[in-house]
Amino acid sequence: MKAIGLDIGTTTISAVVLDLVKKKILTVKNIRNDSAIRSDNPWEAVQDPRRIIKKAMDLLDEIIGNYPDFYAIGLTGQMHGIVYLNKGGHFISPLYTWQDQSGNQPVFDGVSVVERAKREYGLPVATGYGLATYLYHANKGLVPEGARYICTIMDYLGMKLSGRKTPLMHVSNADSLGFFDTEKCCFDLDAISAMGGDTTLLPEVTATFDCLGTFRQIPVTVALGDNQASFLGSVGVKEHVLLANVGTGGQISLLSDQYFEAPGIEARPILPDRYLLAGSSLCAGKSYEIIEEFFRAYAVAAGLKNVPQYDVMAALLSDQSTGKESLTVETTFQGTRMEPDKKGAITGIGVNNFTPQALIRGTLEGMARELYSLYEVIREGTGIEVSQVIASGNGLRKNPVLMKIFQELFQAPLILSPYEEEAACGAAISATLRDA
Repeated sequence: MKAIGLDIGTTTISAVVLDLVKKKILTVKNIRNDSAIRSDNPWEAVQDPRRIIKKAMDLLDEIIGNYPDFYAIGLTGQMHGIVYLNKGGHFISPLYTWQDQSGNQPVFDGVSVVERAKREYGLPVATGYGLATYLYHANKGLVPEGARYICTIMDYLGMKLSGRKTPLMHVSNADSLGFFDTEKCCFDLDAISAMGGDTTLLPEVTATFDCLGTFRQIPVTVALGDNQASFLGSVGVKEHVLLANVGTGGQISLLSDQYFEAPGIEARPILPDRYLLAGSSLCAGKSYEIIEEFFRAYAVAAGLKNVPQYDVMAALLSDQSTGKESLTVETTFQGTRMEPDKKGAITGIGVNNFTPQALIRGTLEGMARELYSLYEVIREGTGIEVSQVIASGNGLRKNPVLMKIFQELFQAPLILSPYEEEAACGAAISATLRDA
């Protein structure tokens, strides 16, 4: 029993072969997603769908040729972005990725799509969300002639693999486009229409992992969002287990049968009547990079080579005196989702603690504390208590001191995610849930 999981990331396309019985990865393949297209508009972030699909299918061909008897193919990838399709189900536009800034451009008498969505409809839409991008295009006359559908790039891959002519989108991806009522599991048609959109372009949505068709006689299931896929790949379908991911940014996720949203917390659909309660920090691992850049700049000014200082920082952290009197560092150097203009801070400076060690440790504690505060919002609003923390992302995997800080702060056992390619593994696992 083997399943393939394919993850179309922004910079990497990854595939895994997962042994479903032994719960073991048999193969991992990673290739560059070098499909970026140069745009004349500085706010656009676009990629070439043809190149992405060819690379993904070549990767699948290679894997399928090496193994017999696959149970299914599961798909995931970069959320939020959209590609336009014609009535034959073929792409007629670039992929507008989650990094696209069209949603922040002036449209309605100088007001952007994002601003109007929040102001008039109370919708937490961000630039890069697919329907914000679409509504900008619709109001500027930029929707390609002959456009009949919009979908994510992994939905389009599912169509190409299965031979479908129309997109079928999992609710996790539909939610990522914005203008979506997560609790009712439907798009806000009134808001989309009022802002100049054509709702007939919207894809069909499903809350289950339906089979799209087959590729080389292997069932292909509907694609899910990469956040949800990462949770399935790291935690599975378990409650009271928190997934903590630290990369450039940070995120916590908890599975719940309660629909709960609060400032900083989103309820993201994953399974029928089940949600991922997710909170994100914008500057987690990036905070550590900022501190490293500070030390490196001083080293260069002192006449040393311009080389990374991470090894030196790790050695300083191993000093047993570290943490006796630490600094308090607020790692909101790039603001928060609720307060984008907020800045970071370093406080609690005393005579004995203004040291490199205290600054490094204080930064790690600040990274953990920002995510822990989001968990506290969830706990207070739902009563959910965490019994275990799963760590993912290189920011945690490669920093044992940070892992220990997380464990002490959450007061729960912390273990590493069983798979490094969490999203691709989660896609493979999602394919096994099609009959659930």
